[in-house]
Amino acid sequence: MVAKTFQGLEGVLADELAALGAENVEQGTRMVAFTGDKEMLYRANFCLRTALRILKPFHKFQAIDIDDLYRQVKAYNWQAMMTAEQTFAIDVTANSEEFRHSRFVTYRVKDAIADHFNEALGRRPSIRVTNPDLRIDVHISGNQVTLSLDSSGEPLYRRGWREGQTDAPINEVLAAGIILLSGWNGQTDLVDPMCGSGTFLVEAALIAANINPGVFRKGFAFQNWADYDDEMFNQIYNDDSGEREFTHKIYGYDIDGKAIAISRANVKSAGVARYVELGLRDIAEWTEAPAGGTLITNPPYGERLKGDIGALYQTLGQKLKHVFTGYNAWLIVNRDEHNDHIGLKPSLTYRLLNGAIECELRQYVIFEGRYSDLRSRGESIKNEGFRASDPNRGRQRREHMGERKPRPRREFSDRGDSAGRPSEPRHPRNFSPREPQLGVDKEVPIIRGRRKSWKRRDLDIPTPPENNSTDE
Repeated sequence: MVAKTFQGLEGVLADELAALGAENVEQGTRMVAFTGDKEMLYRANFCLRTALRILKPFHKFQAIDIDDLYRQVKAYNWQAMMTAEQTFAIDVTANSEEFRHSRFVTYRVKDAIADHFNEALGRRPSIRVTNPDLRIDVHISGNQVTLSLDSSGEPLYRRGWREGQTDAPINEVLAAGIILLSGWNGQTDLVDPMCGSGTFLVEAALIAANINPGVFRKGFAFQNWADYDDEMFNQIYNDDSGEREFTHKIYGYDIDGKAIAISRANVKSAGVARYVELGLRDIAEWTEAPAGGTLITNPPYGERLKGDIGALYQTLGQKLKHVFTGYNAWLIVNRDEHNDHIGLKPSLTYRLLNGAIECELRQYVIFEGRYSDLRSRGESIKNEGFRASDPNRGRQRREHMGERKPRPRREFSDRGDSAGRPSEPRHPRNFSPREPQLGVDKEVPIIRGRRKSWKRRDLDIPTPPENNSTDE
């Protein structure tokens, strides 16, 4: 099976899968492959916080051109997978010189399936873009084609708790991934001083209380499969034995009253209002913070960039230094010059993708005094233990390619010019490594609605009144 994710979250997703009991977990680019039974497929969809989709490959082959692709897809025994009365949809991802146009590949795969049924039965299943009975994923790399069943249906970032959103909210999967990358799991208070629609607040509360993210969803695509085991999935759905009580607090503030109102609706929808305190506050108004906490926030950039962004980031840096002393602060920021206005040295920078925007996750260890004084004491704020990916990947690559033999060192002598005069001394040239270009992930967070009930009736218990320090 294959779990898809955002680039940069592969290591976190691999850890989640290993904790679930998945076997043969292997990282790739924006995906993690693993093996498991039907129960593992159900649990992966229901429990994983950093997966976008769970795919189940069922047919692999090589195709030399589009006609060959059509013939091999048509020859597959589709009647063993679906009936002529069902509906299906096709998603195509192609990275190939031969198959450059994913839409044309979609048409040809659709034609192949339709022609297979027409020739065999005289009727065919219909295409349905929304809520199809089966969603077929086609992945092409070079001339290698993999057909998979999408077991998730709606992307897994569509949790089901969101009642509203502000402009350009952070994706739920990315928010959960950032929290897990930070190492926070409920052991301290957590503060988001620019909370927007409250995505970090809700995902942090779900992590702290160990509530499975799939509990709010209306359903999953695998529930339409012929071999769906309703009893098995209901046992997974109703098992809350892993949930725990969160003894700290999550604080969310924003300068926009509308954003706080949306956050409050989302927090209540997720059933975590007792863990979250909301208030209306400008970042410049912060004078004190809960001691020894963690700060995670998504300051404005891109579509949310308004006003003097440099002054905002400068204020943010000043408040981090003088108000949030003793904190670990994690910021997801755009990769531009505005970050210099923060005025603090990051302990770590890690590249992530927020929709179409190349970003950096930055950690700031906030300490008293000056950085030079800290260095003079032999201390460091560098995050040496940060793990975002499998450290064995490099070793496995060397084993696959073979160890490189060191080149013999060549000695160079000064030959001078044609007249025998010594040449001018060379000035060293500085080469900057080319930064890898990240592609745009097709997943776009457009989330509406919430499932009101299913099997877990205990989710609908009334939440106690909130203790808001400031109301909008």
